[in-house]
Amino acid sequence: MTTSSTQPASFAAIIVAAGKGLRAGQPLPKQFALWRGKPVVRHSAQALADAGAEQIVVAIPEGADSVAEAALGGIEGVQLTTGGATRQESVRLALETLAGNPPANVLIHDAARPDLPDAAVERLIDALDQHCGAIPVLPVVDSLVTAESDVMSGTAPREHMRRVQTPQAFRFAEILVAHRAWEGAPTAGDDAQVLRAAGHDIALVDGDERLHKLTFAEDFMDHHAPPLPAMRVGTGFDVHRLAAGEDLWLCGVKIDHHKGLAGHSDADVGLHAVVDAILGACAQGDIGDHFPPSDPQWKGVPSSRFVEHAVKLAAESGWSVGNVDLTLICEAPKIGPHRDTMRATLAEMLGVSVQSVSVKATTTEKLGFTGRGEGIAAQAVATLIAKAGS
Repeated sequence: MTTSSTQPASFAAIIVAAGKGLRAGQPLPKQFALWRGKPVVRHSAQALADAGAEQIVVAIPEGADSVAEAALGGIEGVQLTTGGATRQESVRLALETLAGNPPANVLIHDAARPDLPDAAVERLIDALDQHCGAIPVLPVVDSLVTAESDVMSGTAPREHMRRVQTPQAFRFAEILVAHRAWEGAPTAGDDAQVLRAAGHDIALVDGDERLHKLTFAEDFMDHHAPPLPAMRVGTGFDVHRLAAGEDLWLCGVKIDHHKGLAGHSDADVGLHAVVDAILGACAQGDIGDHFPPSDPQWKGVPSSRFVEHAVKLAAESGWSVGNVDLTLICEAPKIGPHRDTMRATLAEMLGVSVQSVSVKATTTEKLGFTGRGEGIAAQAVATLIAKAGS
């Protein structure tokens, strides 16, 4: 991205992602929930990095380091800071984080606005050539009224009103001073209000409808997508090594064997493959997005919890499990004596009949790591059926 003088724009960015986001109806704060296959906050961070942000500070809730690191891993220039009790306090703390290596300009963005067009960033940065602050706005097209309880008490002139979005752009020195001066005062509605209270004008630039804020559960549905087909298919594949001293869990069944599987949670390779197949079918990422292996809270956890979570996500997206076909690849143990128990156990997790679950086994004729008895692999296919009314 370039400015009007064709020189690269120098700016840092702050993403406010420290809220609870409970109204969105997601199983975790909405900034870390999946939207279009990726965590919400990752969309904003990647867009800002691609637009040229040299530093990106993400304000997160206390204790959310692991989930934030999993959501943002691999994006250049990102650092985390714990937010405050209010949005304004979170922004000030993020500004202080940048103060050690202050940028010329900073964009302050809400994580809940994940669709960030490059053109909007460019308009904001260009406006800082003439102003200390700039915000994206859209016109108000509906009539406005004032109200007392549920009774109309007057009207408001919509031609003077604008809808305010983020990111908001500022010269760093001025917005830092303004936030420090505001400390202890009533909470500000946004950062432009803080800068204006410090005596600076705010430029208005064209916003973009794509900057819509995710607030409610229906916002996580893509209303512009074509109608869902009646059925979707996902595949999953997983591998875990066999190790002495570990329990062997396959499809939720503990099997007596001289070695067990080592790895994520209880290392149930069959269930992990099923989870990825279900998540793939409903376009909700993979098991690592929801249960990062780097997070110690998942150590030793029964993989049945992951299956139940995947089924719940599918249901929230309008799908129910049709059937699952799972193949276990190993030389030992023998799967045949346990197959019926595995099918029944897996069917109960999925909420389907046993007739909708297939568990098979094969070998690799002594070839490869499974042939040498070093590990077990699993491959799964899951079909999801559109629920009535979806």
